[in-house]
Amino acid sequence: MRVLRGLRALTATFVVFSAAGAWSEEAWTPLEGAAITVLLIDKTVTYPTATQHFYASGRTSYTHGRESWGYWEVRADQYCSQWPPADGWACYDVLTRPHEVRFVGESGDATDGQLKAGN
Repeated sequence: MRVLRGLRALTATFVVFSAAGAWSEEAWTPLEGAAITVLLIDKTVTYPTATQHFYASGRTSYTHGRESWGYWEVRADQYCSQWPPADGWACYDVLTRPHEVRFVGESGDATDGQLKAGN
């Protein structure tokens, strides 16, 4: 009986880890227009060594050792940002999967982050 209970617990653990592994391998979904705004507005994205918050006002803060401030907006089907003192805007395609966001630049380089609600 004790062996049977142990086997059930091991099976349940395997199922949980298998489901978690399958979930994390979910495909990226590209976003368009307003869906990008809905995804990012008032959210925080954490990267391996930095954090970025997207305010509803169109401001964005990026912290990597020190805090810097820029602007963000959605243009057509891309997320775009400007970081003073530069006056140009850089735009990125946006893809998502549960709790994650990927920004893909013009050259195809990708930056992945974890999505969190609020500050």
